[in-house]
This record gives sequence, structure tokens and C-alpha cells, in this order.
Amino acid sequence: MDENTKKYIKQKLSLVPNKPGCYLMKNVDGIIIYVGKAKKLKNRLSSYFRGTHTGKTAKLVSEIKDFEYIVVGSETESLVLELNLIKENDPKYNILLRDDKSYPYIELTNEEVPRLMVVRNINRRKKNRNHMYGPYPNVTAARNVVNLLNRMYPLRKCNTYQDRPCLYYHIGQCLGYCNHIVEASKIDQMKQDIIKFLKGDHTLITKKIEEEMYIESEKYHFEKAKELKELLDYINITLVRQKVEIQDQIDRDVFGFYEDKGYLSVQVFFIRGGKIIERHGKIVPFVDDVHEEVTRYIAKFYQKNVLLPKEILVPGGIDSTLLESFLQVHVRIPVRGEKKKIVAMACQNAKVSLDEKFELIKKDEEKTLGANEKLKEVLQLPKLDRIELFDNSNLFGTFNVSGMVVFKHGLPSKNDYRKFKITMDKNDDYGTMKEALYRRYFRVLKDQLEQPDLIIVDGGIGQMHVAREVINSLGLQIPIVGLKKDQHHATSALLAGEPIREIKVDRKSNLFYYLERMQDEVHNFTINYHKQIRSKGSLESVLDHVEGIGTKRKKELLKKYKTITKLKTLSLEELEALLPKSVAQNLYDFLQAYES
Repeated sequence: MDENTKKYIKQKLSLVPNKPGCYLMKNVDGIIIYVGKAKKLKNRLSSYFRGTHTGKTAKLVSEIKDFEYIVVGSETESLVLELNLIKENDPKYNILLRDDKSYPYIELTNEEVPRLMVVRNINRRKKNRNHMYGPYPNVTAARNVVNLLNRMYPLRKCNTYQDRPCLYYHIGQCLGYCNHIVEASKIDQMKQDIIKFLKGDHTLITKKIEEEMYIESEKYHFEKAKELKELLDYINITLVRQKVEIQDQIDRDVFGFYEDKGYLSVQVFFIRGGKIIERHGKIVPFVDDVHEEVTRYIAKFYQKNVLLPKEILVPGGIDSTLLESFLQVHVRIPVRGEKKKIVAMACQNAKVSLDEKFELIKKDEEKTLGANEKLKEVLQLPKLDRIELFDNSNLFGTFNVSGMVVFKHGLPSKNDYRKFKITMDKNDDYGTMKEALYRRYFRVLKDQLEQPDLIIVDGGIGQMHVAREVINSLGLQIPIVGLKKDQHHATSALLAGEPIREIKVDRKSNLFYYLERMQDEVHNFTINYHKQIRSKGSLESVLDHVEGIGTKRKKELLKKYKTITKLKTLSLEELEALLPKSVAQNLYDFLQAYES
């Protein structure tokens, strides 16, 4: 931080009140790079600019050129505002609050004849009165449970009632509710049994399977008995999880954390029916006070497809009052007994996880953030937070497309990927690049979207000249580099500078692997889009692009073969029997390339 910036920050800090609120750190371009909250804004903001910092905090402070703050009336308001600001701006240093995985749940619908479904989008179902159970470790586990229950209880499978009984009725997995009257008491009993099972009481179904298994065995139906034995094993091995000593059957989530060397490890146990049914963990570098980071993480955890339990247990130091006010559930810091033990176990698991994965995490950061920093250094750029890469694909000038992928802070940002269906239908790589770039950056200017710090084109000097021409015509100043390939189509050098020069990259360096990864990502994304467009193209549109095939020949081929697949089965000799030799060769070459 230069002297002018220090002086400016110091003057601005003198005006900050010691009230609750949120603060937004900005870089040299005015982009928000970190959002935080504080009980006392002045104290928290001042802490960033005094003393020495290490790790990610030091990196954050080195990039701060300005800050803003918003005063609110309470800590709960500041937490709500903070989460909204992070969601809106996705700051690069709020790593801990990037979206976690979403868990599958099992839903038992509250219809007259209920259905069992595996669902992920919990937020849109929270207001419904349906029964939700979980979370489950993965979709396969949830589906296995649904299949097991459907095997034991013949519930309705159809979304809408059919005109006649379907296959499920004939194999005994549905009572034919569409054509048969079933007593409500029978449906209610099935529903109660299923709810007991989903709440963790497996005894009723286990007993039912055992009885059925022995009956089938006595009838010498050994295959059927084996199938039931496999169901029994699935329950005993897969579904019966570790029991905990808290036997009040209250649904709880238990959080634990551990921090070391600038990294934070968070673990959460999902306790349902007195058993730990699943756990979730996350390890990231952090920049704020560790207790603030964890409090913020817990608040955000329940905003995306995770149902709130009846009670949440957290370690000491976490602001349980704030979380309770924000989440509207009981949040406790246990001080003794079995609850304290299970929180300690979550913290121990967080420590073990961090100890085990620390070296892998460091290496992964070297391959992403480290390589990104090296690229910034090689190209002598002031910052390199966002890279946009382009590639083209066509088939003899047809089905012309271009793809753009985005890397943010060294990692792919798939939500920002874009596809371009090119309007011209000819084999012109420069023209394709020109159209894609113009459409992209005209839109960036028009809608005031975030501009990249670097554009990479997957090609040589010609592509670079075209790209620079487009960017200059729009009045933008974005650096552009090319990726030169060798005879094996592998990255061999960077093309950059004015005049354009080759920058050799060590093939064993993290930077080389980073460039190669980006090149593979944009190539695969574009090729997949090209195949998708191609698959929608009919045989008629394919024949339009083969030299020598006019209206009459096209009509005859369409009448006889109808699909590309059928035409593709013909050999060159068979095509020559239908068409002139040169035309047959053109069609054969086109079809071979079409499938590649």
C-alpha cells in the first residue's frame, strides 16, 4: 500500500463510527474483494491497517485501495446485510461462503395417496406441509432408501392417475389407486410405518423383511429369499449409523471447527433419530476473526437446500445469540455432558481433516492461485482476477460455434461460461473469432458487465490480431494473449506483447499445467456445444453442405435413407454406386468427419 493510499485510509478511518454494520473492501478498480460485519465498525476496520498480518489476510490488505461501510441498527441486521452483499458481489476473499454441495432429501408427500420422492431444491418446498427427511450422503443412498420403501410398501408411483393400472400394480408395488378403492386406514398405516423408518426406527421393517424372507425360504423360493436378505443387509450395514448418547430423538446439527496456519476446517454432524446419519466438512483459507468466520458460515449454510433442525450445537466463542435470532431455531453452546462431548468430537474431526489434507490443499493452491500469480507476473499485469478464453469449432464450415470459458482466481467459474452460435456458415476461423468477441464485449459494454483482466484466444498470431482489432474498435483496453500449439496440438508457448513475441513456458511448471487446463476446458466446452448443435441438425441440413448434391439427389437420398446414421453405414463403394465418384467421395469424407 503506497503512502497516498495509507493517508487516505487513515483519514477515512477517523470518520467511521463504533456502531454495528457491514464493511466492503475494494481494490484499485473499485471492485469489492471482501465483505465483513462488525459489532464495532471502527475497531474492526482499524485492525486491518495496523500491525502485521500473514497468509490470506496479508494478501487482502495489500490489495485494499478503498472501503465503504453501512451502519445498521443491530447485529442481526448486519448479518443479513452481509450475506446479501456477499451473494450479490461474490468477493474473491469470501471463500468460506462460496456455495457448498446440496444434499438430497426424501419427501413423503401430503397427498391423499402419498408418494416418495428424492428432492434437492429444499428452499421452494419449505412452505409445503410435506414430510422431509435427511439429508442423505448422496443421491444414490436416497434412491436406494426410496426403492426399499417402495418395495415394502405399495405407494402411488405416478404423478397423475392413469386410466388403467401400470406395471407397478402388476408387480405388487402399487395397489392400483387409479382403478381400485383402497381403505384410508391402510394408507395411513403405511404412511406411519414409513415415517417411523425415515426417522430412524428400522425395527418394524427389519422384522417384516425377516418374516417374509423365512416364508419364501420355506417355499424353496431361494432367489426371492436372497433378494430379501440383501435388503436386510442394506438396512443393517448402510442405514444403521453410529449411535450417540443423546437419546431424546431431537433432530440436531452439530458444528465444530479447527484453525491452523491460516486455514479453517469446519465440520457438521447431522443427527437424526439419535444417530449421526451424515457429516459435512469444508477447509479454506480465511481472513477474518475465526469465530466471526464460523458464525457467518453457519448462517449461510442453511440458505441453500439444507433444512433447519430443531436444535444446533456450536462450540464456545460462536455468537449463538446472533445465530438464534437469525435462524429462528435453538442454538446452544453446551458446557457439560453428552452434548459437549459431541461438539468436541466435531471439533476433533475438523482437526483430523485439516491435518490429513493440509499438504494436498497447499499443493492445489500452488496449482491454481500460485500459477495464476505466476501468469500475472510473466505478463506484467497489475491484477489477474478474471480470465476469459475463446475457442471455435465447425465441420467443413458448417455448424459454426464459439465457446467462452471463465477462470476466476485460478478456478473455472462455470456459471459465467457462454456459447455463441455463429451466423456465418463458412470455414473462416478469423471471422468466427471476430463475431464471437464482438458480440461478447459489445454486451459487456452495453450491460456494464465485469470486464476480464485478460483475454486468451486459442490460436496464433492471426487470431490475436483479429481479437485486438475487435477490442480496440469497442474502445476497450483488455490485454490479449494467444496460446501457440506444437505439432501435437499441445500448448508450447504464450504469445503476448506489442510487437507479439513468444514466451516459453517450462513444461514441468504449474503455469504450464494451468495454461493446459484452461486450454482443455475451453476446447471441451466448445466441442461439446458443437456436437450438441450438430446432433440437432437433420440429414437434410447435412446434405446441403456437400458439394455436388443438388435438390434432386438430396431428395432421392432423403427418401431412401432418412437419417444420418443409416447413410453413415454405407461404404465409399456403395456411395459411388449411387453418386458420381467425386460427389460420393465428398459425402463420404463429410460423414466420416461428422462422427469424429
